[in-house]
Amino acid sequence: MSASGGTKAIIAALIANMAIAVAKFVAAYFTGSSSMLAEGIHSVADTGNQALLLVGGKRAQRERTREHPFGYGRERYFYAFVVAVVLFTIGAVFSLYEGISKIITPHEVDSPAWAFGVLIFAIIAESFSFRTAIKESNLVRGKQSWVSFVRRSKSPELPVVLLEDLGALLGLLFALFGVTLAVVTGDGTWDGIGTLMIGILLAVIAIILAMETKSLLLGESAAPEMEGQIRTALEGAPEVTRVIHMRTLHLGPEELLVAAKIAVQHDDTAADVARGIDEAEQRVRAAVPIARVIYLEPDLDRTESGSGAR
Repeated sequence: MSASGGTKAIIAALIANMAIAVAKFVAAYFTGSSSMLAEGIHSVADTGNQALLLVGGKRAQRERTREHPFGYGRERYFYAFVVAVVLFTIGAVFSLYEGISKIITPHEVDSPAWAFGVLIFAIIAESFSFRTAIKESNLVRGKQSWVSFVRRSKSPELPVVLLEDLGALLGLLFALFGVTLAVVTGDGTWDGIGTLMIGILLAVIAIILAMETKSLLLGESAAPEMEGQIRTALEGAPEVTRVIHMRTLHLGPEELLVAAKIAVQHDDTAADVARGIDEAEQRVRAAVPIARVIYLEPDLDRTESGSGAR
């Protein structure tokens, strides 16, 4: 995924959430609605999350050091994980607490026009942000389903923004549901129920984000089709008879480590082997440009003798 596409989606979401957060807090003040207050906290959490993603993207661009010889590309995964934690602790926990409190001690919604006006404004603003995230994601999603894109993407920014924007839109609908029923029935319990629904929604999204970013933090291999391209490139080199085994690891969204044991002819000279390794590396980088760190170990193909390679 291009970093520029993720950054564009993050900035769009950041601007939208800043404006929406202010509007929600104003509405919460005039209406006393817990749904509006929960949604205001939700927007503040989202704004902070987008700022964290921008910080992570910036810090990931630092040059490698002796202490971190493979660079800082995976720092983007760390900040995406922090986003999931923030979304849960600030957004979900507060909303759940506020919803339960409002159900226990319901309060009528005052000046409902404020709530409806802000909710409609927020839905429109979030829709534009969500549209930007969808547009940028479609540039790199290819033929993948949306679920597959979120689960398999090695760049955390777009999936995070997509889920946040989707959660924001659903949360606004839940808030609209709660406020509307509270106004129609005169029972503030519905406002609390809407707030509780927002908290559950945020908790679910936070858990999904945490699970996906945890996998990236632990280290994920290249996609199967990409590994196939690497294997084909290696075995296409004249001095390489086959790939005995191979491991890949994402050092960052746009940086891949490739380690492979390759079989060479038993009568090849050291010069032949060195030349073959150089050519194999060039072929891999041409086929998969993000394969920037490549380690190849030459060995003899002992499968025919039954001893196997170690």
